[in-house]
Amino acid sequence: QVQLVESGGGLVQAGDSLRLSCAASGRALSRYAMGWFRQAPGKEREFVAAITWSGAATYYADSVKGRATISRDNAKNTVYLQMNSLKPEDTAVYYCAASELIGLYSSQAMYNYWGQGTPVTVSS
Repeated sequence: QVQLVESGGGLVQAGDSLRLSCAASGRALSRYAMGWFRQAPGKEREFVAAITWSGAATYYADSVKGRATISRDNAKNTVYLQMNSLKPEDTAVYYCAASELIGLYSSQAMYNYWGQGTPVTVSS
């Protein structure tokens, strides 16, 4: 199975940008479709973005569309989430997840492996 470790979170100000990374180990990342999710305090975890195994297709939640870019470097076994124009409502713990299925998925149930998360706090 694959192990996932997120990094890149922190405290930023509204309007700033941040790039989150998700490093995989144990198995080649190219075997998996990948997704980013987030969980704000007191709320359920929600979908942010997804990318196919090759990186050819991506999918975004409406809340981040135009501000987020998901990408991957299979040679480095790493997936990224670039977030621009951050808002206080983007404050959450961000998780990456790997799916053994082919395609793009916004449902958490489609993902088999999860990282521990990296916190992002956006101050106003």
